[in-house]
Amino acid sequence: MAEVAEVAAAAEAARGCSEAPDGGSSGSEDEARPSPAAAAQKRERWLRKFRELHMKRNEARKLNHQEVVEEDKRLKLPPNWEAKKARLEWELKVEEKKKECAARGEDYERVKLLEISAEDAERWERKKKRKNPDLGFSDYAAAQLRQYQRLTRQIKPDLEQYEKLKEQYGEALYPTSDSLLHGTHVPTKEGIDRMVADLEKQIEKREKYSRRRPYNDDADIDYINERNAKFNKKAERFYGKYTAEIKQNLERGTAV
Repeated sequence: MAEVAEVAAAAEAARGCSEAPDGGSSGSEDEARPSPAAAAQKRERWLRKFRELHMKRNEARKLNHQEVVEEDKRLKLPPNWEAKKARLEWELKVEEKKKECAARGEDYERVKLLEISAEDAERWERKKKRKNPDLGFSDYAAAQLRQYQRLTRQIKPDLEQYEKLKEQYGEALYPTSDSLLHGTHVPTKEGIDRMVADLEKQIEKREKYSRRRPYNDDADIDYINERNAKFNKKAERFYGKYTAEIKQNLERGTAV
């Protein structure tokens, strides 16, 4: 604002200098009035400052317009654009690193492992352990394998009994293709009790997952058997909101 006021004052002074003096002015006024050369320099200086302010205003307007355009572009981008951009940049860096390693005749995986610090490696290992290894049902063989691995992880070996058996049988404790195993092993009472307790725990857990849902005596009977009841429940869950009005009209007897 101060610069604009100065420009206005300079314009006013220049306009006063350009006007011709009145014929009836006194001699003292002629002496106080600046010379035409000084007035022209002052006018030129203020005009130059005015042009500079005008250029700054145009530059600020241009930058403001560019910022508005960039902000509009950012608003139109998808919400996860920054993550995708970072991912693409990382993939490009990996490809360039692979090409450099191939040109030098080095293995990229080995070079990558050499660049990883011990702290990063430990953090990644902890992150892997926190992940859920159960990926859901794929087939019965995979489900049986997961069940076997889950049960074997719960087994706590008896090292004292193992040492006793090793002293008793020696090399015969480790069977080969010529060993006859049938009928040679007699389990201990503690082992049998531990197996029975584990089986009872599995049965109890299985019953909780496969419990029968309670039967509602007040519910409408719209099925002919249990399989049809399950099908009707599924149909109601997916299409009930579309057929509610038709069902009500049929019950009232007002259906067209």
